[in-house]
Amino acid sequence: MMSTTQQLSRAFGTTTYREAGRSHIGATTPVVLVHGVGMQSASWDPQVEALSRQRHVIALDMPGHGGSDPLPETARLPEYIDWLRDVLEALGLERVNLAGHSMGALISGGFAVCHPHRVERVALLNGVFRRDAAAREAVITRAQRIGTGDFDLETPLKRWFGDTESERKARDRVATWLSDVNLAGYATAYTAFAHGDATFADGYAQVRCPFLALTGADDPNSTPAMAHAMAQAAQNGRAVIIEGHRHMVNLTAPKIVNAALEEWLQTPIEEIDVA
Repeated sequence: MMSTTQQLSRAFGTTTYREAGRSHIGATTPVVLVHGVGMQSASWDPQVEALSRQRHVIALDMPGHGGSDPLPETARLPEYIDWLRDVLEALGLERVNLAGHSMGALISGGFAVCHPHRVERVALLNGVFRRDAAAREAVITRAQRIGTGDFDLETPLKRWFGDTESERKARDRVATWLSDVNLAGYATAYTAFAHGDATFADGYAQVRCPFLALTGADDPNSTPAMAHAMAQAAQNGRAVIIEGHRHMVNLTAPKIVNAALEEWLQTPIEEIDVA
């Protein structure tokens, strides 16, 4: 799999991405994958391997993660959506199938709201949607602690994983990525994540493209109720709940996730008139 660094506009510096399936370029609309806070493009490896057999797939390193330059510490979700627009323009991608996980789901959903003509399909994996007051207070408190340099590796791992063999293996990989993350980039992204669950929520009602909301049945923060609510809000939404899995479902249940994504990619699209 080829890794590349792309120069963006002056505002966004450079972005690193992993690419596969270029032999299929032009045959289908590319699939662009955006990971969650603390991760990197390698967290999509099971999906890149499966989907690139027939499609052109690009997995991005989010700002401040992997090899990508960070955004200013004041950045919020709209700035991450502007970053994604700049990436697509730099790569010459007019339209994409867009999938995001966790914070990447917020970016992908917001991008579909703001730039509907550029998104053929959108998939939100383990996304958050209109947290209740208690959940919002908890995540904002975590963001404030991270912003002061108080980074607790074990707490997210306990939330994200159970004790099955597949989860233990995935946990080890995720722990490595979290340990290597740029703390400033992590803090900025987590703060945007904490404050972003309702930023574009009203706009989901205007999203007409095939819209997949997928999560693990045991994910305590990106809950099945949120997935169903997102799917119901969109005009062409579908929810998929994977039993026995939590937050990193694309790593712990890759075959099920890949099958759901392949079905999503085969959903007919409706052309959007932007005139």
